[in-house]
Amino acid sequence: MSDLRHPRIEDVRLTDVFKALSDPIRLEIVRVAAQRDQQPCNVFATWVPKSSATHHWRVLRDAGIIRSTKVGTQRLNSLRRQELETAFPGLLDAVLTSIDTERSRGDD
Repeated sequence: MSDLRHPRIEDVRLTDVFKALSDPIRLEIVRVAAQRDQQPCNVFATWVPKSSATHHWRVLRDAGIIRSTKVGTQRLNSLRRQELETAFPGLLDAVLTSIDTERSRGDD
């Protein structure tokens, strides 16, 4: 497996973050990632085909939201929480709170 490209946090644009978070599947991946750090891809979005999940991971990675780390034959994924907080203070917490609010109302 080759190493994946991760943008430097200085190069992450807010518009790209919002675009990546505009999809319900990616929002769910972010929600789960916030609860389970350093997890393999197969823990997230188990209800979508592998090829679709791969696309969503790439979009989140390219937008600077998640980081994938190679460990053995697996890639472990985590939110770039601290980096995002530095670049966009309060954004991730606001997104996660919104997701939880919508889930509790049954809007998902």
